[in-house]
Amino acid sequence: IHTWSSSLSSGINAEYGGDGIVVLGVEKRSVPKLQDERTVRKIHKLDDHVCMAFAGLTADARILVNMARVECQSYRLTVEDPVSMSYIARHIASVKQHFTQRPGLRPFGLSTLIVGFDYDGSAHLFQTDPSGTYHEWKANAIGRSGKTVREFLEKHYTDEIAASDEACIKLTVRALLEVVQSGGKNIELAVMRKGQALEILDIKTVEKL
Repeated sequence: IHTWSSSLSSGINAEYGGDGIVVLGVEKRSVPKLQDERTVRKIHKLDDHVCMAFAGLTADARILVNMARVECQSYRLTVEDPVSMSYIARHIASVKQHFTQRPGLRPFGLSTLIVGFDYDGSAHLFQTDPSGTYHEWKANAIGRSGKTVREFLEKHYTDEIAASDEACIKLTVRALLEVVQSGGKNIELAVMRKGQALEILDIKTVEKL
């Protein structure tokens, strides 16, 4: 899915082996020498068990992330349980769809990949697009050259790879390297395991993969 002049994001969901794992990988754009690269983030934590990557307009993503975080906390206060993956994906898609049909508003200029775990420990990966549609996937890619990466994932994703945490992480890197020419230094990886906090892998770890 191409969303304006967007960078690339890829995600893999593997709940078949071990405790389950979800992996998000994004292409990092080069930043000016004097700019703090920590202010340029494509992966955002929505709740303890949910995170999101996007491809598209960063300003729009900031607003959508804030709205999703508020909804996660509102759900937790009302229901007294963590938000389910299907609920938050549907909520984000509904917000996007709302902005396509009201006069004076323009659609959100981004696609998203939402990953995390439900209360029962099952892993999920959802994708939403600017029109407000959403679907669940085992693996997917959005943004620039997303079709190329998705075809790579379709060719190489297997249940055997899904059974190995390390294999899932390596497949995400290999998929991104199909279109990211500058190597591992321009790839950011986030890994979430069941019952554990989101982990952003450092550059040295990514380059070793």
